Amino acid sequence: IFIDSLLKFVDFNQVSINDSLVMKINPGTMLDFNAIAQGYSVDVLALFLEEKGIENYMVEVGGELRVKGVNKNDTLWRVGIDKPIENNRERELQAIISLENSSLATSGNYRKFYEKDGVKYSHTINPLTGYPVQHSLLSVTVIAPTCALADAYATAFMVLGLEKSKQIVENNPDLEAFFIYSNEKNEMETFATKQIRKFIELNDTK
Repeated sequence: IFIDSLLKFVDFNQVSINDSLVMKINPGTMLDFNAIAQGYSVDVLALFLEEKGIENYMVEVGGELRVKGVNKNDTLWRVGIDKPIENNRERELQAIISLENSSLATSGNYRKFYEKDGVKYSHTINPLTGYPVQHSLLSVTVIAPTCALADAYATAFMVLGLEKSKQIVENNPDLEAFFIYSNEKNEMETFATKQIRKFIELNDTK
């Protein structure tokens, strides 16, 4: 099977949704919502807690999370962002973000990859080409009103790359993001959108 022959199945315009009915124009098209599954699960659990009258909580599933209120120290919830390096077993942090009544999801290519002949191939696939993405973005953390939304955008941004992702965030007032990427010298750099810069503590150690 050639990758090019499968691209015709990757088109959401071939899927229509009417109430509870899902119709596929091409029977070979498959729907996979794994990219937002953890984020959606977080939202379901968070709403359950709110229905029970719980005003302060942090719900986390697989690194995606949603917070409300304050922690036991009566301060904002603080979340560590891993440095995107291989074998980061001791969880060296790139930054710490303080969250207030919001959701957070992180996506990256530094843990899941395939290596052949000394070349690393990302697990993130570009749906336009069918091949692993190739750009400088190592990790992106998205803050949004819901965790499913944050999870979806984090995954999409890992496909789009840094510049296109920054444009989307700038045009969407509900989103904030923290990017970790490689510059032309293969050195790690970061970029945080304006509104969350005051809530981020960077770890500048190399």
